[in-house]
Amino acid sequence: MRLIQLSGPHGRRLGHVEDDRIRLFRSHRSVYALANAALDAGRTLAATVEQDLSADLLEYDAIYDGRSDWRILPAVDHPVEPARCLVSGTGLTHIRSAANRQAMHTAGDEQMTDSMRMYQSGLEGGRPSPGNVGVAPEWFYKGAGTILRAHNESLEVPAFADDGGEEPEIAGVYIIDASGQPFRVGMAAGNEFSDHLLEKKNYLYLAASKLRPCSLGPELDTDPRFDRVAGEVSILRGGECLWAKALQTGEAVMCHSVANIEHHHFKYPAHRRPGDVHIHFFGADAFSFGEGVRLADGDVMQIRFDGFGKALRNTVRISTPPGRLAAVQPL
Repeated sequence: MRLIQLSGPHGRRLGHVEDDRIRLFRSHRSVYALANAALDAGRTLAATVEQDLSADLLEYDAIYDGRSDWRILPAVDHPVEPARCLVSGTGLTHIRSAANRQAMHTAGDEQMTDSMRMYQSGLEGGRPSPGNVGVAPEWFYKGAGTILRAHNESLEVPAFADDGGEEPEIAGVYIIDASGQPFRVGMAAGNEFSDHLLEKKNYLYLAASKLRPCSLGPELDTDPRFDRVAGEVSILRGGECLWAKALQTGEAVMCHSVANIEHHHFKYPAHRRPGDVHIHFFGADAFSFGEGVRLADGDVMQIRFDGFGKALRNTVRISTPPGRLAAVQPL
Protein backbone atom coordinates (compact mmCIF):
# COMPACT_ATOMS: atom_id res chain seq x y z
CA MET A 1 0.00 0.00 0.00
CA ARG A 2 1.51 3.31 -1.11
CA LEU A 3 0.38 6.74 0.08
CA ILE A 4 1.12 10.18 -1.34
CA GLN A 5 0.75 13.66 0.15
CA LEU A 6 -0.48 16.43 -2.14
CA SER A 7 -1.13 20.16 -2.16
CA GLY A 8 -3.90 21.34 -4.45
CA PRO A 9 -6.30 24.16 -5.24
CA HIS A 10 -8.04 23.73 -1.89
CA GLY A 11 -5.12 22.83 0.37
CA ARG A 12 -3.58 19.56 1.47
CA ARG A 13 -4.91 16.14 0.58
CA LEU A 14 -3.77 12.59 1.21
CA GLY A 15 -3.97 10.02 -1.58
CA HIS A 16 -3.73 6.27 -2.13
CA VAL A 17 -1.71 5.28 -5.23
CA GLU A 18 -3.62 2.97 -7.57
CA ASP A 19 -1.46 2.35 -10.65
CA ASP A 20 -1.73 5.54 -12.77
CA ARG A 21 -4.32 7.18 -10.53
CA ILE A 22 -4.48 8.60 -7.02
CA ARG A 23 -7.58 8.02 -4.91
CA LEU A 24 -8.12 10.79 -2.37
CA PHE A 25 -9.04 10.24 1.27
CA ARG A 26 -12.27 11.74 2.55
CA SER A 27 -11.16 13.21 5.88
CA HIS A 28 -7.49 12.52 6.63
CA ARG A 29 -5.26 15.06 4.90
CA SER A 30 -1.80 13.85 5.92
CA VAL A 31 0.06 10.67 6.81
CA TYR A 32 0.44 12.13 10.29
CA ALA A 33 -3.33 12.50 10.72
CA LEU A 34 -3.97 9.03 9.32
CA ALA A 35 -1.41 7.37 11.62
CA ASN A 36 -2.74 9.18 14.67
CA ALA A 37 -6.29 8.14 13.80
CA ALA A 38 -5.18 4.50 13.65
CA LEU A 39 -3.41 4.80 17.02
CA ASP A 40 -6.37 6.55 18.67
CA ALA A 41 -8.84 3.93 17.42
CA GLY A 42 -6.58 0.94 18.10
CA ARG A 43 -6.87 -0.15 14.46
CA THR A 44 -4.26 -1.11 11.90
CA LEU A 45 -3.15 1.47 9.37
CA ALA A 46 -4.60 -0.67 6.55
CA ALA A 47 -8.04 -0.77 8.19
CA THR A 48 -7.95 2.99 8.77
CA VAL A 49 -7.10 3.56 5.11
CA GLU A 50 -9.94 1.34 3.90
CA GLN A 51 -12.48 3.23 5.99
CA ASP A 52 -11.56 6.67 4.66
CA LEU A 53 -11.00 6.27 0.90
CA SER A 54 -13.27 8.37 -1.31
CA ALA A 55 -14.43 8.00 -4.90
CA ASP A 56 -12.37 11.03 -6.02
CA LEU A 57 -9.57 10.14 -8.44
CA LEU A 58 -6.66 12.16 -9.87
CA GLU A 59 -4.38 11.41 -12.82
CA TYR A 60 -0.99 10.59 -11.31
CA ASP A 61 1.26 11.22 -14.33
CA ALA A 62 0.18 14.84 -14.79
CA ILE A 63 0.88 15.58 -11.12
CA TYR A 64 4.19 13.69 -11.18
CA ASP A 65 5.38 15.57 -14.29
CA GLY A 66 4.36 18.98 -12.91
CA ARG A 67 1.54 19.46 -15.47
CA SER A 68 -1.23 19.90 -12.91
CA ASP A 69 -2.51 22.34 -10.32
CA TRP A 70 -1.65 19.66 -7.79
CA ARG A 71 1.89 19.22 -6.53
CA ILE A 72 3.54 16.46 -4.53
CA LEU A 73 4.62 17.07 -0.94
CA PRO A 74 7.31 15.14 0.97
CA ALA A 75 6.13 11.57 1.61
CA VAL A 76 5.67 12.40 5.30
CA ASP A 77 6.00 15.47 7.53
CA HIS A 78 4.65 17.00 10.71
CA PRO A 79 1.95 19.23 9.16
CA VAL A 80 1.42 21.39 12.27
CA GLU A 81 4.89 21.75 13.81
CA PRO A 82 7.72 20.95 11.36
CA ALA A 83 10.26 21.26 14.18
CA ARG A 84 8.71 18.15 15.75
CA CYS A 85 9.96 16.05 12.85
CA LEU A 86 13.53 14.82 13.44
CA VAL A 87 15.54 13.78 10.38
CA SER A 88 18.54 11.53 11.04
CA GLY A 89 20.41 8.59 9.58
CA THR A 90 22.78 5.69 9.93
CA GLY A 91 25.91 5.58 7.80
CA LEU A 92 28.43 2.85 6.99
CA THR A 93 25.73 0.22 6.61
CA HIS A 94 26.75 -0.82 3.07
CA ILE A 95 30.18 -2.00 1.95
CA ARG A 96 30.39 0.51 -0.93
CA SER A 97 29.63 3.36 1.46
CA ALA A 98 32.36 2.20 3.81
CA ALA A 99 34.81 1.79 0.90
CA ASN A 100 34.04 5.30 -0.36
CA ARG A 101 34.55 6.72 3.12
CA GLN A 102 37.81 4.76 3.45
CA ALA A 103 39.02 6.21 0.13
CA MET A 104 38.16 9.75 1.25
CA HIS A 105 40.36 9.59 4.32
CA THR A 106 43.37 7.47 3.37
CA ALA A 107 46.21 7.94 0.93
CA GLY A 108 45.89 4.31 -0.14
CA ASP A 109 48.81 2.86 1.79
CA GLU A 110 47.58 3.65 5.28
CA GLN A 111 45.97 1.30 7.76
CA MET A 112 42.22 0.84 8.11
CA THR A 113 40.37 4.06 8.95
CA ASP A 114 37.88 4.49 11.79
CA SER A 115 35.10 4.43 9.18
CA MET A 116 36.05 0.97 7.97
CA ARG A 117 36.46 -0.19 11.57
CA MET A 118 32.90 0.99 12.22
CA TYR A 119 31.67 -1.01 9.24
CA GLN A 120 33.58 -4.09 10.41
CA SER A 121 32.06 -3.81 13.88
CA GLY A 122 28.64 -3.81 12.19
CA LEU A 123 29.51 -6.98 10.30
CA GLU A 124 30.55 -8.62 13.56
CA GLY A 125 27.75 -7.41 15.83
CA GLY A 126 25.12 -5.44 13.92
CA ARG A 127 22.68 -8.31 13.39
CA PRO A 128 21.91 -9.73 16.84
CA SER A 129 19.45 -12.55 17.38
CA PRO A 130 15.84 -11.44 18.05
CA GLY A 131 15.41 -9.76 21.42
CA ASN A 132 19.11 -8.98 21.82
CA VAL A 133 21.02 -5.72 21.41
CA GLY A 134 23.81 -5.48 18.86
CA VAL A 135 26.67 -3.06 18.39
CA ALA A 136 25.66 0.58 17.91
CA PRO A 137 25.86 1.91 14.32
CA GLU A 138 27.06 5.32 13.25
CA TRP A 139 24.33 7.95 13.77
CA PHE A 140 24.00 11.44 12.33
CA TYR A 141 21.53 14.31 12.59
CA LYS A 142 20.33 16.11 9.46
CA GLY A 143 17.83 18.59 10.84
CA ALA A 144 14.19 19.25 11.62
CA GLY A 145 11.29 18.83 9.21
CA THR A 146 11.98 22.24 7.63
CA ILE A 147 14.81 20.65 5.60
CA LEU A 148 12.47 18.22 3.79
CA ARG A 149 11.90 18.70 0.08
CA ALA A 150 9.48 16.91 -2.23
CA HIS A 151 9.68 15.33 -5.66
CA ASN A 152 10.38 18.01 -8.32
CA GLU A 153 11.67 20.50 -5.73
CA SER A 154 15.24 21.76 -5.69
CA LEU A 155 17.94 20.76 -3.23
CA GLU A 156 19.99 23.81 -2.39
CA VAL A 157 23.76 23.98 -1.94
CA PRO A 158 24.20 26.97 0.39
CA ALA A 159 26.81 29.64 -0.28
CA PHE A 160 28.95 28.48 2.64
CA ALA A 161 29.05 24.86 1.42
CA ASP A 162 31.91 23.21 -0.47
CA ASP A 163 29.73 20.89 -2.51
CA GLY A 164 26.43 19.03 -2.72
CA GLY A 165 25.86 15.45 -3.79
CA GLU A 166 23.09 12.86 -3.89
CA GLU A 167 22.85 9.89 -1.54
CA PRO A 168 20.18 7.43 -2.73
CA GLU A 169 18.67 5.73 0.29
CA ILE A 170 15.50 4.32 1.79
CA ALA A 171 14.30 5.92 5.00
CA GLY A 172 12.13 4.59 7.78
CA VAL A 173 9.18 6.74 8.85
CA TYR A 174 8.02 6.67 12.48
CA ILE A 175 5.49 8.26 14.80
CA ILE A 176 5.53 8.27 18.61
CA ASP A 177 2.22 7.51 20.35
CA ALA A 178 0.86 9.13 23.50
CA SER A 179 2.69 6.66 25.74
CA GLY A 180 6.08 7.22 24.08
CA GLN A 181 6.02 4.02 21.99
CA PRO A 182 7.55 4.33 18.51
CA PHE A 183 5.60 2.91 15.56
CA ARG A 184 6.97 2.41 12.06
CA VAL A 185 4.48 3.86 9.57
CA GLY A 186 6.42 2.72 6.51
CA MET A 187 9.43 3.46 4.32
CA ALA A 188 10.12 5.80 1.43
CA ALA A 189 12.81 6.47 -1.14
CA GLY A 190 14.96 9.45 -0.30
CA ASN A 191 17.91 11.60 -1.30
CA GLU A 192 20.02 12.19 1.80
CA PHE A 193 21.86 15.06 0.06
CA SER A 194 25.24 15.84 1.71
CA ASP A 195 28.43 17.88 1.32
CA HIS A 196 31.00 15.19 0.51
CA LEU A 197 33.79 17.63 -0.29
CA LEU A 198 33.57 19.10 3.21
CA GLU A 199 33.57 15.61 4.70
CA LYS A 200 36.63 14.66 2.64
CA LYS A 201 38.67 17.46 4.24
CA ASN A 202 38.43 15.74 7.61
CA TYR A 203 36.08 13.00 8.82
CA LEU A 204 35.35 15.15 11.89
CA TYR A 205 33.41 17.43 9.52
CA LEU A 206 30.91 14.61 8.90
CA ALA A 207 28.36 16.12 11.29
CA ALA A 208 28.46 19.50 9.53
CA SER A 209 28.38 17.90 6.07
CA LYS A 210 25.01 16.33 6.87
CA LEU A 211 23.26 19.61 7.76
CA ARG A 212 21.72 20.04 4.32
CA PRO A 213 18.24 19.72 2.82
CA CYS A 214 17.07 16.29 1.73
CA SER A 215 14.13 14.85 -0.18
CA LEU A 216 11.65 12.06 0.47
CA GLY A 217 9.11 10.34 -1.73
CA PRO A 218 7.15 10.69 -3.85
CA GLU A 219 5.37 7.77 -2.15
CA LEU A 220 5.32 6.15 1.27
CA ASP A 221 5.12 2.34 1.27
CA THR A 222 3.28 1.28 4.44
CA ASP A 223 4.20 -2.41 4.20
CA PRO A 224 7.50 -2.57 2.32
CA ARG A 225 9.69 -5.54 1.56
CA PHE A 226 13.15 -4.59 2.78
CA ASP A 227 15.14 -7.80 2.54
CA ARG A 228 16.89 -6.95 -0.74
CA VAL A 229 15.83 -3.94 -2.78
CA ALA A 230 17.28 -3.13 -6.21
CA GLY A 231 17.35 0.39 -7.55
CA GLU A 232 19.10 2.91 -9.73
CA VAL A 233 20.52 6.39 -9.29
CA SER A 234 21.26 8.70 -12.20
CA ILE A 235 22.43 12.25 -12.85
CA LEU A 236 20.98 14.16 -15.80
CA ARG A 237 22.71 17.24 -17.22
CA GLY A 238 21.06 19.20 -19.99
CA GLY A 239 18.52 16.42 -20.42
CA GLU A 240 21.21 13.79 -21.05
CA CYS A 241 22.37 11.07 -18.67
CA LEU A 242 25.75 12.11 -17.23
CA TRP A 243 26.15 9.16 -14.84
CA ALA A 244 24.06 6.21 -13.68
CA LYS A 245 24.55 3.29 -11.31
CA ALA A 246 22.55 0.25 -10.28
CA LEU A 247 22.37 -0.14 -6.52
CA GLN A 248 21.06 -2.40 -3.81
CA THR A 249 19.83 -1.86 -0.28
CA GLY A 250 17.88 -3.84 2.28
CA GLU A 251 18.82 -6.01 5.23
CA ALA A 252 20.46 -8.70 3.07
CA VAL A 253 23.17 -6.26 1.95
CA MET A 254 23.49 -4.24 5.16
CA CYS A 255 25.73 -4.95 8.15
CA HIS A 256 23.03 -3.86 10.62
CA SER A 257 19.49 -5.18 10.93
CA VAL A 258 16.65 -2.65 10.90
CA ALA A 259 15.69 -3.77 14.42
CA ASN A 260 19.20 -2.97 15.67
CA ILE A 261 19.23 0.44 13.96
CA GLU A 262 15.81 1.23 15.42
CA HIS A 263 16.83 0.19 18.92
CA HIS A 264 19.89 2.41 18.92
CA HIS A 265 17.83 5.36 17.68
CA PHE A 266 14.84 5.01 19.97
CA LYS A 267 16.75 3.97 23.10
CA TYR A 268 17.14 7.68 23.84
CA PRO A 269 14.17 9.12 25.78
CA ALA A 270 14.42 12.34 23.75
CA HIS A 271 13.58 10.29 20.65
CA ARG A 272 10.38 8.93 22.19
CA ARG A 273 8.52 12.19 22.75
CA PRO A 274 4.77 11.67 22.17
CA GLY A 275 3.51 13.19 18.93
CA ASP A 276 6.89 13.47 17.22
CA VAL A 277 7.70 12.22 13.71
CA HIS A 278 11.05 10.61 12.88
CA ILE A 279 12.61 10.06 9.45
CA HIS A 280 15.72 7.87 9.56
CA PHE A 281 17.89 7.13 6.52
CA PHE A 282 19.33 3.60 6.33
CA GLY A 283 22.46 4.25 4.23
CA ALA A 284 23.59 4.33 0.61
CA ASP A 285 25.10 1.75 -1.73
CA ALA A 286 26.33 4.16 -4.42
CA PHE A 287 26.69 7.87 -5.12
CA SER A 288 28.26 9.85 -7.92
CA PHE A 289 30.85 11.66 -5.78
CA GLY A 290 32.55 8.33 -5.09
CA GLU A 291 33.20 8.02 -8.84
CA GLY A 292 34.57 11.52 -9.31
CA VAL A 293 31.38 13.30 -10.43
CA ARG A 294 30.89 16.89 -9.23
CA LEU A 295 27.29 18.11 -9.52
CA ALA A 296 26.58 21.45 -11.19
CA ASP A 297 23.72 23.90 -10.92
CA GLY A 298 20.71 22.55 -12.82
CA ASP A 299 21.71 18.89 -12.67
CA VAL A 300 18.79 16.56 -11.99
CA MET A 301 19.23 13.70 -9.51
CA GLN A 302 16.93 10.72 -10.03
CA ILE A 303 16.52 7.87 -7.54
CA ARG A 304 14.34 4.80 -7.98
CA PHE A 305 13.86 1.67 -5.88
CA ASP A 306 11.86 -1.39 -6.96
CA GLY A 307 8.56 -1.57 -5.10
CA PHE A 308 8.65 2.02 -3.85
CA GLY A 309 6.72 3.69 -6.64
CA LYS A 310 7.81 6.35 -9.09
CA ALA A 311 11.33 7.75 -9.13
CA LEU A 312 12.28 10.72 -6.94
CA ARG A 313 13.66 13.67 -8.92
CA ASN A 314 15.29 16.82 -7.60
CA THR A 315 17.30 19.60 -9.22
CA VAL A 316 20.57 20.87 -7.76
CA ARG A 317 20.58 24.62 -7.06
CA ILE A 318 23.89 26.18 -6.08
CA SER A 319 23.79 29.51 -4.26
CA THR A 320 26.10 31.95 -6.03
CA PRO A 321 26.10 35.04 -3.76
CA PRO A 322 29.02 35.03 -1.31
CA GLY A 323 28.16 33.76 2.14
CA ARG A 324 27.43 36.40 4.74
CA LEU A 325 28.63 36.43 8.30
CA ALA A 326 25.97 34.95 10.61
CA ALA A 327 26.36 37.77 13.10
CA VAL A 328 24.72 37.41 16.51
CA GLN A 329 23.23 40.56 18.04
CA PRO A 330 23.27 41.28 21.77
CA LEU A 331 19.81 41.45 23.33
